[in-house]
Amino acid sequence: MKISFLQLGWRSLTRDLRAGELRLLMVAVTLAVAALTAVGFFADRLKGGLQRDARQLLGGDAVVVSDNPIPEAFLEQVKALGLQQTINLSFPTMARAPELAGGGIKLVSLKVVTDGYPLRGRLRVAEQADAAGTLTSDIPQRGQAWVDAALLDALGLPVGGELLLGDSTFKVSRIIVNEPDRGAGFMNFAPRVMINQADVAATGLIQPASRLRYRFAVAGEDRAVKSFVDWAQAQLDAHAVRGARVDALEGGRPELSTTLSRAEKFLNLVALLAALLSAVAVALAARGFAASHLDDCAMLRVLGLPQRTIAAAYTFEFVLIGLLASAMGVWLGYLVHYGFVALLAGLVDSALPAPGIWPVLFGMGMGLTLLLAFGLPPVLQLAQVPPLRVIRRDVGGLKPASLMVLGVGVLGFAALLLAASSDLKLGLIAVGGFAVATLLFAGLSWLAVKLLRAVVNDATAPTAVVLATRQIAARPAFAVVQVSSLAVGLLALVLLVLLRTDLISSWRAASPPGAPNRFVINVMPDQGPDFTQALKSAGVTQFDWFPMIRGRLVAINGRNVSPEDYTDDRAQRLVDREFNLSHSATQPSQNVVVAGRWQANEAEAISVEEGIAKTLGLKLGDSLTFDVGGMQTVSKITSLRKVDWASMRANFFVMYPVDKLEGVPATYMSAFKAPDSPGFDNALVRQFPNITSVNMTATIAQIQRVLDQVIGAVEFLFAFALAAGLVVLFAAVTATREERAREFAIMRAVGARASLLRQVQRIELAGVGVLAGFLASIVASAVGWALARYVFEFDWVVSLWVPLLGALAGAMLALAAGWWGLREVLNRPVVQTLRNAAQ
Repeated sequence: MKISFLQLGWRSLTRDLRAGELRLLMVAVTLAVAALTAVGFFADRLKGGLQRDARQLLGGDAVVVSDNPIPEAFLEQVKALGLQQTINLSFPTMARAPELAGGGIKLVSLKVVTDGYPLRGRLRVAEQADAAGTLTSDIPQRGQAWVDAALLDALGLPVGGELLLGDSTFKVSRIIVNEPDRGAGFMNFAPRVMINQADVAATGLIQPASRLRYRFAVAGEDRAVKSFVDWAQAQLDAHAVRGARVDALEGGRPELSTTLSRAEKFLNLVALLAALLSAVAVALAARGFAASHLDDCAMLRVLGLPQRTIAAAYTFEFVLIGLLASAMGVWLGYLVHYGFVALLAGLVDSALPAPGIWPVLFGMGMGLTLLLAFGLPPVLQLAQVPPLRVIRRDVGGLKPASLMVLGVGVLGFAALLLAASSDLKLGLIAVGGFAVATLLFAGLSWLAVKLLRAVVNDATAPTAVVLATRQIAARPAFAVVQVSSLAVGLLALVLLVLLRTDLISSWRAASPPGAPNRFVINVMPDQGPDFTQALKSAGVTQFDWFPMIRGRLVAINGRNVSPEDYTDDRAQRLVDREFNLSHSATQPSQNVVVAGRWQANEAEAISVEEGIAKTLGLKLGDSLTFDVGGMQTVSKITSLRKVDWASMRANFFVMYPVDKLEGVPATYMSAFKAPDSPGFDNALVRQFPNITSVNMTATIAQIQRVLDQVIGAVEFLFAFALAAGLVVLFAAVTATREERAREFAIMRAVGARASLLRQVQRIELAGVGVLAGFLASIVASAVGWALARYVFEFDWVVSLWVPLLGALAGAMLALAAGWWGLREVLNRPVVQTLRNAAQ
């Protein structure tokens, strides 16, 4: 027989497609590729959008931030490179209302701007409070001020009213709705006032001791901007300029970074589960496909077709199937990612850019790897079927796949999944957990099969139970494969349910709706009792209350420190500025001690946040010297804390675990959720006019809105993983369909009733489902705990009801899959089944 492998592969492909034998394989591959590429397309577009919009968050393509006027050399370099440039100045100062308007005063963040501001993005301003506002490229005219609505509320001023700044009076002409380059510094949370640079000299506010911050923004061609950034960074590294830095693009909105990072991990986790489930489904479906083609290949061998041609033909067929299913998955994933765009609308202000080619290439590669790694090994055995099988059906059966072939494929697939996870820890827990779970399921199911045969008494047990037990024990290898496959599928389903309920609930708890939305600073010590009583009288029963001390780190272990001692930019800035210190004998509830111990009122002790300790190279036992108001204090690090910065609580890098610090100047700060009663903020500011109250309501609302949107996206992708899990269940239950059909035909031929055989089938499926569900639930709880603790950083307690409910769900799903996939087995004519078995 002479035929090329291309012809044979094409004929086999068209025949198998018409017969529906490749349907399960294609569905599994398509689901996996669709889930991964949907996340890939969205992540690719979101990354491109954030990189584009990050320039708007900076107000330019690059920004030099300095405590001193921008050197002339920087201006000349920008001019030489042909870049646009603008300089704005900001500093804290006091704003006042006229005496006729109440004479209120308020600490504000004053911003002085010039023509061309901002270079990237646009201001959104309104002419009245609570209006949506319009985008503008203008800046305040001379004699005018644009302000935050919170300032008008605090001072009781209308739009068009007068505002006093230093020696000048300004007319409030606009309300600032959105300022693209505002950033998230604490001083920027004070109400904003924006004026024209031409007016600042007349105010008399800039004095030698003023705390000024200059922002020198540039914009232009990417190559020229890069040249300027490299030149500016070289100047800073050479210490030609002090107290300056070049801002990075990713520094725009740190208050949302934790939520968005968790969102990406959740989406990647669900996509990984879908891919892992699809791998199991492909392996099961491919083995069934190979088993159904044993006789065909034996006949081809009889006709003289070489093994090499048969192997090449099936490889060609699977490559074509892989390309077709992967292309369908990429197309479906592209459509699905628009669902993410709709669900997560608002994370970026404008339309996302088009995706790149990488998600397409990755999806095609993942689909081919999935099919060739898990589907091809059992199919390649068809080339080794002996011609003798034509007359002897007991020879030439499928054998376990070559460990080398399977190992190479599995390693390649695992590497792709780790790359897709975008987080090594997440990928290792998911992929490694499933690998360990598969081996564990196989070992425990083998022991369960042995134990089952020994426990069931043939003389006393019901007939249906005895027959079901014998069927399972007669095929221990099939039973192990079936239980393990079901358990893996149920593991993912249980993990997804836990993800949807407990883990997402923990995520919500990490950013609770009841989080503090007011931060108040500058409360004087003698105002403390009256201030806390005012909060209680307004119905605020829970609030953070901490002293706030300004101190500069001057020595570590007795050795003086300076910015030049560090190469890391953040470490240099930390050493070069003052810290906000605090003290409390009670460990803050939102802080977890990860090293050492927190001992109340321990003398000369200090507790440091673990992140800043790593940045500065600090460890337990180190002594730190802080200069506080001219007085130096030396303390030893006795504990390192993990701080939940997403909790919106009052947190500090450095704390003393004592009730009092004698002789140290301090003010107090408070964080609380303000009551809904109107006028609360104004009444508090009138009673304590020196305080600064920062309203975080908009930020909290934005974080909660992002949280709800991301949870919707996770649930949207959940459907793909759920479908993949159901495919695995269906493949596992139907993997032994033909063997069941022959055994049931023989039983019916010797007189067994159909009702008895239905009982046998149900008992077998229920038993396998209970065992698989119980094992899967235990492992899912362990994997879920690991993910919560080490990846998503949640506190999560495993429920004892999970294994019981998992076993019950396993039995119900196995029965449902069995009814759907095996319902025709009992209805098939006995003669037809026996004749097919004899051929």
